[in-house]
Amino acid sequence: MIEERLARRIGLFDATMVVMGGIVGSGIFVTPATVASSSGTRAGMLAAWVVGGGAALLGAFIYADLARRRPFAGGQYVYLREAYHPALGFLYGWALLLVIQTGGMAACAVTFARYFKPLAGVPFSEGAVAALAVAILVAVNCLGVGAGARTQSALMVLKIAAIGAVIACGFGGAAAPGPDLVNPRSSFAAALIPVLFSYGGFQTACFVASELKDARRDLPRALVAGVSFVVLLYVGMAFACDRILGKEALQLSAAPALEVATRVLGPQGAGLIAAGVAISSLGFLSQSILTAPRVYFAMAEDGVFLRGVARVHPRTRAPVVAIVLQGGLAILLALTGTFEVLVNYVVAIDFIFFALTAACLFVLRRRGEPVEMPGHPVTTLLFIAVCATVSVSSFVQDPLHSLVGLALTVAGFPVYLLWRRTR
Repeated sequence: MIEERLARRIGLFDATMVVMGGIVGSGIFVTPATVASSSGTRAGMLAAWVVGGGAALLGAFIYADLARRRPFAGGQYVYLREAYHPALGFLYGWALLLVIQTGGMAACAVTFARYFKPLAGVPFSEGAVAALAVAILVAVNCLGVGAGARTQSALMVLKIAAIGAVIACGFGGAAAPGPDLVNPRSSFAAALIPVLFSYGGFQTACFVASELKDARRDLPRALVAGVSFVVLLYVGMAFACDRILGKEALQLSAAPALEVATRVLGPQGAGLIAAGVAISSLGFLSQSILTAPRVYFAMAEDGVFLRGVARVHPRTRAPVVAIVLQGGLAILLALTGTFEVLVNYVVAIDFIFFALTAACLFVLRRRGEPVEMPGHPVTTLLFIAVCATVSVSSFVQDPLHSLVGLALTVAGFPVYLLWRRTR
């Protein structure tokens, strides 16, 4: 069985760091400006981060319930496969590989290279640095889930330190003068969408469920604790940026965290944030290489993907072929630059699968399985409604990219039929 082939070496702390690492990337150093530009007031801006955090916590409780009853490799792929049909699980894995995960990994690799290259003064191109970063993390994860988890945890701790430094600047620096200006063209819903997207990613921790020492106990705890701590960090970051820059300057800033650190710490602050962005990008990349390959591994085990992708190294017990596949595709996109197109397809598709996964609780309940989600069915329906709103808004605001992303996802169905026929 899958859970016997992979090694159980992830404890509660590392699992919590994996949850947080799936959420926190480099975007939090910029997103406060985007949210401020759509918010009417300072209170409205902070409320968007709090409400978005509440929605993320609902999602964490839903996935905690599913993880407790299905603590298997592949996480969300398994939930969709067993609640609906194997074809829907395949479409999720297909979209993860072609649309959701790989493009984001390539973007993070290039972001890391852009900030790391001037800091380190290396004489290589951004593409080469990005490819080398991915290759190193692939090698680390091929050494085993323990090595991958420890690397991810170390990078996550450094990310927390970088964000904590900005928050400390926000509390310790001089507040920006002037009243709280009101934006007449504000929209709370428009402010909430980038916030909700910023809180996504916690679900990827479920991909490595079969490699936790005690998945039924630790994964639900890690999901709730990890999301809760990220909410505190994100609200603190938004508060710090607003207090030091003021709302008007914040909504016009291209790099708000950088400006906060520079105002409070001087030129050293710029270097601190550059290092923070580089570490955050590398940390997200590390988390993705640790988690996503387990979905393709599970698909191969089910016979709906290349059989070789299910190969596990006899000594490290890591799914090495799946890891190399994910890393290789990310390197290819980073070197060719096509990731910038794929990233635009992500939002609508990701939140469609969020809603479908939450609805798994209703399907499983009809089959007689008890539901432990607090407040179900009201809270579950609320989370589904939030996901549907984000997805519909994405189609309205960017119909071309959203429709292309949907088409790429649906194109996986004939591929699924082909795999089933040749199985």
